[in-house]
Amino acid sequence: MNKSYQLGISQTFPCNYLPDQQERLLIAVDQRLQDSEHYGWLMSQGFRRSGDQIYRPHCINCSACQSLRVLINEYRPTKSQKRLLKKNHQFIIKVNSELQDNYYPLYERYINEVHKDGAMFPANHTQYQSFLSGELTKQVFLEVWHEETLINVAVTDALNDALSAVYTFYHPDYRKSGIGTFSIIQQILLAKKLGKEFLYLGYQIDDCQKMNYKNRYYPHQLLKENSWITVNK
Repeated sequence: MNKSYQLGISQTFPCNYLPDQQERLLIAVDQRLQDSEHYGWLMSQGFRRSGDQIYRPHCINCSACQSLRVLINEYRPTKSQKRLLKKNHQFIIKVNSELQDNYYPLYERYINEVHKDGAMFPANHTQYQSFLSGELTKQVFLEVWHEETLINVAVTDALNDALSAVYTFYHPDYRKSGIGTFSIIQQILLAKKLGKEFLYLGYQIDDCQKMNYKNRYYPHQLLKENSWITVNK
């Protein structure tokens, strides 16, 4: 896409991930970018979305946020990931195409118990709806069930050549089951089933405990200086 598009730059504000840094965002404000095809192209340029706002970190003195995507057709689970899949064999996977009414209670419990120190605490339904739903592209909602209990929902965007992990929330009691890792593996498997090339996992931030888990799936690619660099284990 060789056209010129209008982008905006946010004001500088304290970083949500690195306490000593200041954050600034590049925002796709051009209406011509607000569709699935352009959104997929922007993802390949390191952008993501929150609600319907498409953004990319554009910080003055920091480049810690690195966009990461898993190479679906080459992915091989590690030994620990294989053990986790075997351990959680009793969990049932379902896929939905719309937000369901039974998602919000799980989301509310997740935010209020797991992320009490986060910007989204306390949870409310308006925030939930605006943050997770989107008109840019089709979505799939990967559900994990334990018998009759919904224990995890992975909100995922469907692009032409990829899936993009938007947000995952889970039942706090299943944290010891490695439900977050299990959910990402299931998104990888879903992407393969759908014939996608990549699973975008968002930004890997090595020095942030909440954001440094995404590079455990191999092989993956990191966007560095506008080029995707493949990382094999």
